[in-house]
Amino acid sequence: MLKAFYYLLLRDMRLALRSRHELANPLIFFVLVVSLFPLAVMPTPERLQEMAPGVIWVAALLSVLLSLDRLFKQDYEDGSLDQLMLSPNPLVVLVLAKVSAHWLLTGLPLVIIAPLLGVFMALETSSLSVLVWSLLLGTPVLSLVGAIGVSLTVAVNRGGVLLSLIVLPLYIPVLIFGANAIDVASDGMSVRGQLYFLGAMLALALSLAPLATAVALRITASR
Repeated sequence: MLKAFYYLLLRDMRLALRSRHELANPLIFFVLVVSLFPLAVMPTPERLQEMAPGVIWVAALLSVLLSLDRLFKQDYEDGSLDQLMLSPNPLVVLVLAKVSAHWLLTGLPLVIIAPLLGVFMALETSSLSVLVWSLLLGTPVLSLVGAIGVSLTVAVNRGGVLLSLIVLPLYIPVLIFGANAIDVASDGMSVRGQLYFLGAMLALALSLAPLATAVALRITASR
């Protein structure tokens, strides 16, 4: 199982790196949204600092959502998804490998570049570390939960709108606790509660989302 996980993870990352323009789209979108937002308001440091948590987290959420469609779509179209389901390895492990590759190529770059955008949005140094931790805990949840939505819509042509309707309500708790952690850190208060909640959601998503995704893929493939 570990070999299957490793090789599928490596395969997905290599395939994604071959189409670098698609890989860069979520990161460019993230940077553009956060960079252009101050132009629409009075860019005073106090106002930017007040809006930064929500702006950065909403941009990160939409960037992950923008990249979800390619998670299983190409495998479904070329028949690789059927081969994965016929594999002797547990489908749950293979799903986890694909979601891990998606997060490493989409979520991790957002986490890396977020502190720079936080400085641009006038966040204090103490808040930047909380920003990184909240995204580090929250973006994997977005990928895991998003995989469930993708598995339900993979056979639907142009299912992006349907995917958004399924996934966005499930993203709301992550958005609330992620943005609130940065906001509370800016006020100099403890953020352990918010980070613990994000960690608990990550643990729950790791436990249930791959299983739910595997079941949904089998249902979709049997149609």
